[in-house]
Amino acid sequence: MTTSRLLLVFCLLFSPNLIQAADKPNIIYIMVDDMGYGDLGCYGQKVIKTPHIDQLAKEGMKFTDHYSGHTVCRPSRLVLLTGRHSGNTPIHGNTQYLFPENTRTVTTLLKAAGYATGGVGKWALGTPGSSGVPTKQGFDYWFGYLNQSNAHNFYPEYLWENNVQYPLSGNVVGDQPKVSIKRVTYSHDVMHAKAMNFIRQNAARPFFLQAHYTIPHTNNEGGRATGDGQEVPDYGIYSKQDWPNPEKGYAAMITRLDSDIGKLMALLKELALDENTILFFTSDNGPHQEGGHKMEYFNSNGELRGYKRDLYDGGIRVPMIARWPGRIAAGSSTAHPSAFWDFLPTACELAEIDPPKDIDGISYLPSLIGGIQKKHAYLFWRAGQKFAVRQGKWKAVRINNNSAIELYDLSTDLGEQQNLAEEHPDLVTRFEALIEKHNQ
Repeated sequence: MTTSRLLLVFCLLFSPNLIQAADKPNIIYIMVDDMGYGDLGCYGQKVIKTPHIDQLAKEGMKFTDHYSGHTVCRPSRLVLLTGRHSGNTPIHGNTQYLFPENTRTVTTLLKAAGYATGGVGKWALGTPGSSGVPTKQGFDYWFGYLNQSNAHNFYPEYLWENNVQYPLSGNVVGDQPKVSIKRVTYSHDVMHAKAMNFIRQNAARPFFLQAHYTIPHTNNEGGRATGDGQEVPDYGIYSKQDWPNPEKGYAAMITRLDSDIGKLMALLKELALDENTILFFTSDNGPHQEGGHKMEYFNSNGELRGYKRDLYDGGIRVPMIARWPGRIAAGSSTAHPSAFWDFLPTACELAEIDPPKDIDGISYLPSLIGGIQKKHAYLFWRAGQKFAVRQGKWKAVRINNNSAIELYDLSTDLGEQQNLAEEHPDLVTRFEALIEKHNQ
């Protein structure tokens, strides 16, 4: 018997985790914070450099019609984890929400299916000591922010490793005067290192990693960062550009993130995990206009109207790339209208388990691997008393309870400039009924 056959027999007899790893793919879901549809080279960006993320698109599939769960971060994460759109979730805005005990999420489902579950970044759905912390919501390991407000400072004094404070060396967050503040350890760098460690430590079994990075969100306190509201250790390749500091900071954050994506992909290849790992990359909502950054400076929303907090597509249509060598065709794209609430059933199908019945999501795995894709009857968003519905090529927007519905044909009017409501009263009536269905 050859050496290779002996090794195979040994693996089959003594390494059941390796058998599992061969049967079920590892799942990595990278979600960044406030990156716009037009911020990546593969989506048309001309100035900010994102070669590693662009490579993901070259080696995988680019979604042209993918939507976030909401216009802002906390409810968008809630939608992603539960598989329910914001018309069917407990909150419809950035109000405080703590997951109750025994909440069923994509993480708890994958953990029950035998996956090692880990996460880094911004949580926002459970404060320290509450029932909503990640370790009580299906995570074997968590590293990052728990309180959402703290996540807007990239140089905090500590982060959370599971339920224990993890000091960040040298950082001091004083009150007044601001000269007492010291910035030494950049939180993103530490979170990314922990994500890489999680992959190394779980390389021999199926794992699910949620990397909910906080780049390129602004520091809402402003004035405390190298780039005013855009906290980053240095401007990197943009240091000599004749740009306002906030724009140097914004571009530097994205390119720093891009470099880390390159390091993560190199690690997967080093550990021979590349072909058995499906990786998703997206953003939690549209681009921000905060901390001195002007969304128009880099055309962060591309051809779309609006930005973060808007229900026009600029606030909710986001970049989405999926890569899985040998299963997803390289350089492919899909215009299938999909959204964050579709990730839970997609992950369940990847893990070969049945998704819950009472969700709004539909697996988009068929789009990824060339199968027959089931389509939504409609996509729905609620942000307070603002509503949006997409049905096929039609998009309806109601900006408040007292306003009339606006109607757009996205197939000919991607920028939502021509309101066709008066020309299609039958469609307006249909969309009004859908909005009232979820306006309870």
